[in-house]
Amino acid sequence: MADPSSYRPSPGQIPDSPGVYKFRDEHRRVIYVGKAKNLRQRVANYFQDLAGLHPRTRSMVTTAASVEWTVVSTEVEALQLEYTWIKEFDPRFNVKYRDDKSYPYLAVTLNEEFPRVQVMRGAKKKGVRYFGPYGHAWAIRETVDLMLRVFPVRTCSAGVFKNAARTGRPCLLGYIDKCSAPCVGRVTPEEHRELAEDFCDFMAGRTGTYIRRLEKDMTQAAEEMEYERAARLRDDAGALKRAMEKSAVVLADATDADLIAVAEDELEAALQIFHVRGGRVRGQRGWVTDKVEAVDTSGLVEHALQQLYGEERGDAVPKEVLVPALPEDTEAVSQWLAERRGSQVSLRIPQRGDKKDLMATVQRNAQQALGLHKTKRASDLTTRSRALEEIAEALGLDTAPLRIECYDISHLQGDDVVASMVVFEDGLARKSEYRRFQIKGFEGQDDVRSMHEVIGRRFKRYLQDKERTGEWEQAPSVTDPATTATDPATTATDPATTATDPATTATDPAATGPGPAATGPVPAATGPVPAPALPAASPADEIDPREDDGRPKRFAYPPQLVVVDGGQPQVAAAKRALDELGIDDIAVCGLAKRLEEVWLPDDDDPVVLPRSSEGLYLLQRVRDEAHRFAITYQRAKRAKRIRSSPLDDVAGLGETRKQALIKHFGSVKKLRQATIEEICEVPGIGRRTAESVAVALASAAPAAPAVNTATGEIMEEDDGGTP
Repeated sequence: MADPSSYRPSPGQIPDSPGVYKFRDEHRRVIYVGKAKNLRQRVANYFQDLAGLHPRTRSMVTTAASVEWTVVSTEVEALQLEYTWIKEFDPRFNVKYRDDKSYPYLAVTLNEEFPRVQVMRGAKKKGVRYFGPYGHAWAIRETVDLMLRVFPVRTCSAGVFKNAARTGRPCLLGYIDKCSAPCVGRVTPEEHRELAEDFCDFMAGRTGTYIRRLEKDMTQAAEEMEYERAARLRDDAGALKRAMEKSAVVLADATDADLIAVAEDELEAALQIFHVRGGRVRGQRGWVTDKVEAVDTSGLVEHALQQLYGEERGDAVPKEVLVPALPEDTEAVSQWLAERRGSQVSLRIPQRGDKKDLMATVQRNAQQALGLHKTKRASDLTTRSRALEEIAEALGLDTAPLRIECYDISHLQGDDVVASMVVFEDGLARKSEYRRFQIKGFEGQDDVRSMHEVIGRRFKRYLQDKERTGEWEQAPSVTDPATTATDPATTATDPATTATDPATTATDPAATGPGPAATGPVPAATGPVPAPALPAASPADEIDPREDDGRPKRFAYPPQLVVVDGGQPQVAAAKRALDELGIDDIAVCGLAKRLEEVWLPDDDDPVVLPRSSEGLYLLQRVRDEAHRFAITYQRAKRAKRIRSSPLDDVAGLGETRKQALIKHFGSVKKLRQATIEEICEVPGIGRRTAESVAVALASAAPAAPAVNTATGEIMEEDDGGTP
């Protein structure tokens, strides 16, 4: 525990202008970010008598080891910079709203030639119009089904659309008049886009125009005695009205507003948001947060506004935001919202009328959400605590393993050998810490050797991070051949252990670079192994200065328990890898699938946990998650290899130009038959690239044609796959 007086800056050093400050811990990780109108006054508040500080603030200042600040010119800039840093550094003492699900949106892909209506989740994409969020995907599908009678916009996937265009036959929706069938040319691209824009206008709240137009056309058709057409228009108008009834009018003045309510206690807070567009509730969202900093309702509202609108632009920020308490600097927050919207935004507390009544409804939802969350968490926390205690007791650990890492190996008959690392903290999966590896130290099928390699690479990175921060001191000399820097199994030239290697990121499909070839079995440790001198850094190992900026490192945190998917051989390999690195404070166990036995190093008999044990259930969850993560990556690698194309070997030809070639010619087969001059006609393809493409395709022998086993039809190449 640090003494705040040891890093307290003198008052004269701190400017009295607006700015943003950040506290760092002894490892230079950013643990808290805040903003202030007057930096001198705000920062000085943290260095008063510890007894007078809020318990959470006291915990933060005693964890920190230094404080830094950045001066800005306006309070709006301070608000923006604070949001950016919180998003970048993910400080542990800042309020972060979390949710247990991804809310679905009704999306219209206006960035495509033929816009598509569909349900979408996750990050928003440029050029796509979003409506919602909705509580359930089925609610979106019911609304869309009603509206397709009037606005028959495309809803099919790209594959179905292309297949219909190729065969000249629309899908079922085209036959029942719930799609205008642009795939077969029933409407032009311009006519279909107009339908999509009308659909968006109706969803945006401009409903009266379309219903009045349908009713007028219905009356006219009846006067002309076109009764079938009149009946169809009547049904269309009824469908739109039923779609409108699914979101009742709550504000009579057709207001566009977001209403935010907060329910809180001493430890947690729940946030509820109602999205009102055109006077109707179009969506609802909720989050829960731990109050890890001393913050009141206005502070919670300010954090919510930052996280809700920090990535939004234009109409996604409504004209009016109604809140239960105004932020401390209302003017700066309002100006920040206005800059994101591009016009004035009203930020206020509703005082009377329909808006106050609706705010009370949102508040009740927030109270119920907080109560439900606390009920679930109390039960879940008790179960998880019991599971961790049972594991500690069964394995003879001094304390409960709050961080567990599990490793699994996956391959298909020795090909595409990969490994996974999953992390559970406090009994819950922490997916941002997941990592995956390619096994390239050797070729073939050897799960034991693969496990040794992965454990060695993971903890070698951990030791390197400790050495950078001064927590690990190199031994003066090491003579054990199992731990010397020249051991090909542990040399630092393995790209999987470099500080800048993308090999261990959770999203990189090429999880590791080529590792060194192993020359033989890894020698077993025969006695106490001294702390190894970490290998000298190669140019690839030089520390990137950006890595010492407060961001959490990839392998900075050690687990209390390592679990491997397997029995005694895998456990022995993992333990041997740790011994070779001189790590003796991390427990290792293995969980064998057949009998669900727990194996410990150097024990001839397994530990058998009761089938009803919460500890066994947690170990099974961790093991199964590692298996899922590994096999998903292995299948993705195999699928990528199978889908390889001769175009992949053309130097300088990226994915965009590759797709442009396939789109222009229709298939690899037709591209192979094209001349260099014809290839040059594709936008972005020069003559030198065209010549390289022609040479690559000419040197690749065409494979046997694919055959549809159901029909016997020979399938043409159309996707850029292996020719």
